[in-house]
Amino acid sequence: MAGLEYLNSKGLCHRDIKPENLLFDEEFNLKLCDFGFSYYLSGRDGSGSLHTVLGTESYMAPEIFIDKKYNGAIVDIFASAIVLFIMMSGTPPFAKADPFKDPHYKLLNNPIKNETFWNVHAKHKPRKDFFSPEFKSFMNSMLSQDPL
Repeated sequence: MAGLEYLNSKGLCHRDIKPENLLFDEEFNLKLCDFGFSYYLSGRDGSGSLHTVLGTESYMAPEIFIDKKYNGAIVDIFASAIVLFIMMSGTPPFAKADPFKDPHYKLLNNPIKNETFWNVHAKHKPRKDFFSPEFKSFMNSMLSQDPL
């Protein structure tokens, strides 16, 4: 997150956060790499909105799938949440954050069925309460279809 904060402070976003683009140096400091999709936070027109569909599909934010303009810093945070989920659970939370097609993503963003999402992911964990209420709340917020 410190790396993203630094990148944002320089007016840039990464747009391809994923485990393959995270490296450790010799002192085990986490480093971001592969800036091929990075761009200015201000966007091409200076409005702060980006519209190019790119990145790794399974880490892309839902606003990209619905062809909506997006905020580069917010889509980086979304992808970071997926990385954190994978680090915690050992599996991705969903195939892709397509709010119309991905069944797991639809469960996550449905207040009535949200607990089903968590039960599915806890099914093969050592404890039924593997995901703490705080972790669930944090992920629900970071992986929300509404980026704000």
